[in-house]
Amino acid sequence: MRRLLFSPIPGGPPFGTAPTNHESRTTNHESRATNHETRGDIMKTYTSVCPYDCPDACGLVVSVDDGRVVSVAGDGAHPFTRGTLCPKMAHYERTVHSPRRLTTPLKRTGPKGSGQFAPISWDQALAEIAERWKAIIADCGAEAILPYSYAGTMGIVQHDALHGLFYRLGASELDRTICAPAKGQGFKDVMGSTMPTAPQEAQDSDCIFLWSLHMVATNIHFRHDVEAARRKGAVVWCIDTYRHKTADLADHFVAVRPGTDGALVLGMMHVLDRDGLADEAFLAANVLGWDELKVQVLPKYTPEAVQAITGVPAATVVALAQAYGQARAPFIRLGSGQSRYRNGAMTTRLITCLPAVVGAWGKKGAGLLTSASASKAYNKEIVTHSDWKQPGKRIVNMCCLGRALTEDDSIRSLFVYSSNPACTAPDQNQVLKGLCRDDLFTIVHERFMTDTARYADLVLPATTSLEHDDAYYSYGNYTIQCGYAAIPPVGQSRSNWRIACDLAHALGIDDEFYNRSERDLVEALAASTTKWPLPVDRQRLLQGLPTPLPLPDDYQTRFGTPSGKIEIRNEALAQPLPDYMPLAEDDGTLAFVNGPDMRILDSSFNERDELTAGHIMDLFVHPDDAARYGLTEGQTVTLANERGQADFTVVISDRTVPGQVVSEGVWWRERVKGQGASVNVLTSQRLTDEGAGSTFYDVRVHLTSKNT
Repeated sequence: MRRLLFSPIPGGPPFGTAPTNHESRTTNHESRATNHETRGDIMKTYTSVCPYDCPDACGLVVSVDDGRVVSVAGDGAHPFTRGTLCPKMAHYERTVHSPRRLTTPLKRTGPKGSGQFAPISWDQALAEIAERWKAIIADCGAEAILPYSYAGTMGIVQHDALHGLFYRLGASELDRTICAPAKGQGFKDVMGSTMPTAPQEAQDSDCIFLWSLHMVATNIHFRHDVEAARRKGAVVWCIDTYRHKTADLADHFVAVRPGTDGALVLGMMHVLDRDGLADEAFLAANVLGWDELKVQVLPKYTPEAVQAITGVPAATVVALAQAYGQARAPFIRLGSGQSRYRNGAMTTRLITCLPAVVGAWGKKGAGLLTSASASKAYNKEIVTHSDWKQPGKRIVNMCCLGRALTEDDSIRSLFVYSSNPACTAPDQNQVLKGLCRDDLFTIVHERFMTDTARYADLVLPATTSLEHDDAYYSYGNYTIQCGYAAIPPVGQSRSNWRIACDLAHALGIDDEFYNRSERDLVEALAASTTKWPLPVDRQRLLQGLPTPLPLPDDYQTRFGTPSGKIEIRNEALAQPLPDYMPLAEDDGTLAFVNGPDMRILDSSFNERDELTAGHIMDLFVHPDDAARYGLTEGQTVTLANERGQADFTVVISDRTVPGQVVSEGVWWRERVKGQGASVNVLTSQRLTDEGAGSTFYDVRVHLTSKNT
C-alpha cells in the first residue's frame, strides 16, 4: 500500500496537480538550459527548490524576465512547504543578483585576509591550480591537498560534484560532521535504519513535543502541521535551553540546562514506569532492554534528582511524563541542538527511546522525526564515486580544521567550496591562523567575498541554484524534486560540477565521467529512484515538480535493526544500556549557547544588508546574572575562554536562565563589533561521544564588562 502524506492549503491546487502555469514550464527544460537568449522580454515562471541547509527544501516558483530573476514565491503544489517561504528566501533574487556577487576569477594581490585581489581569466586560474597541485603531489603526495565543503548547496550533483575528483587524486579525505552526526547516530543506536516519522503525521497528534528545535528559524513549514493539530485540540510543549520565539508559540515551555536533556528523559521514563504509563505489551513484543533499564538505570532518576541535574522543577518533570504517557498519539519533532554537546549521541539515543516506552510507533499521529530518510531515494554514488577512494588516505575531521592547518604543515593546499570555515568552523582563531600560512595554497569557490574567501590565493566565482541543474531531497520531509537552470550563470560564474570537470581536464584526467552534463546526472539520479520501497512518479520528478515519496503503511513498524526490534539495549555498543552522560563539572563560568537567528542560516544570507540590519551579537543575560555582574541594558561585554574572546551587546532578559548567556546567529566578521571576532572564536574543536560531530553548544565562558 502507498501512503502519500499531504496537507492542502485552503483554496490551493489539489494534490497531484500543478497550477496551470506549471504545465507550460515543465516541458521546456531542455530549451531553457541552452536558449536563454530566445526569451526576449516575455516573463516566464519556473519551478525550483531552495538549495540551503534547511530540513524543508521549499518548493519555489521563480519568475524570470529577460534572463533576470525578478521574484521568487512559494510553490502551493509542494506537499510539505505548501506555498510559503521564510523571509530569507522570499527575496532570493536579491541574493542571485546581489551587487556583492563575484563575477570573475580573482588572484590575491595583498596579504592573506586583506581581501585584495585582481581579476584573472578562467584559463589562468585553472592553469595555476593544475601547475601548483602537480608540484605539490610530486613533492609531498596528494594527501597534502585537502578539500573542504559542506552544505552550501544541498543538491546532490553540486554537493557531491568534487568528491570523486579528490578520491581519484588520492587527496586527504574530509570527514563532513559539522552539523548533527551525533543525532543520526543516537537514533541509529536504537532504531537502526527504521524510517523516522513523516512530519505530516503530527497533524493527527494530540500532544506535540518540539524538542531542541527553533521551528520558526530552522523548520518553519512544520508549523503548518503543528497548527493543524492544535485546531483539533493538540497541546504543544517546547523543550530547549532558552525561550526563543518558537517557545512563545507553544502551550508549555520547559527550560533545561545545556547538555542535560538525557537526564530529563530518564526522569520522564522513571515517572512513566512508576505511574503505569508504559505500554508493557508493546515493550514486551517489540523492544529489547526495557526491563534492564527499569532495574539498572531508572531508579536513580527520581523527579527530585532530575531537578538537581537539569534545573527543571520536579513537578514539571512529572507533568511532562504524564502529558506524554497519557496522550493518544504523542509526536516528538527533535531538532539538533541537543546533539551538539560531548554527550550528544547519548542524549539523542535516550530521547529516541521515549516513543517505544509508550508504544507510539505505528499509531496514527504519533512517532519521532529526527531527520527524514528522503535522501535514500537516490543512488548518490552516481555522482560521488566512492569506488574511487584510495585506501589508507588521511581523514581530516572538518570540526578540527584549525588543528589540521596549524599543528603541522603537511597540508599544502586547501580547496574550499560550499562552505565558509573562517566563519562557521569551531575555534575561529585557530582556523584563521591556519589560513594565514604563506605556504598554504588556498582556493575558494564562492558567490561572495566571504571571510574565508578573503584568505584565498585564488577565488573562483560560483553559481547559485537558479543557474545550474540539480536533484534535491529534503531531510525534514519525504519530498524530492529536480531544479533546473532558470537563468544563465551570472558573470563568469561556474557551478561545482563545471569546476570538477574543468579541473579534471586541466589535471589530465581522461574519464568519460567528466564529459557528462549536469542534466545527464540529474536524469540518472531520477532513474535511480527505483530503489525506493514504492514506485516514485519519475515523470513528475523530471518535470521539476515536487514529488512525494510514497511510504508503506507499516513504515513506522518496520524496525531496521539487527534484531528486528527496537534496541534500548544495544549489545554492539560499548555501553549497551543508555544512561545520562554528565558534562564537565560547573567551574563557576557561564554556559554559552549560540542559537539560530531567523534572518540568516549559518553564515548564508550575510550578504543581504536588509536582513543583517539591526541587532547583531546581542547577548541574552538573565536579570539575576545582570545584577551579579553589574550590567545594564545595551552595555558592551566581552565573553572569553582559553580559545579567544568576542564582544556582545547586553539584552537583559528572562528568555535565558541564571548561569547561561545566549546569542543568536553566525555572522561575517564585517558585521560584528570590535576586532571582528564572531561566536566561533569561543567554540571548541572537541568532538561528540559518537559520530565525531561538533560540540558548538558545549561552551563555558567568562564575562567581563568593557567598563571594568
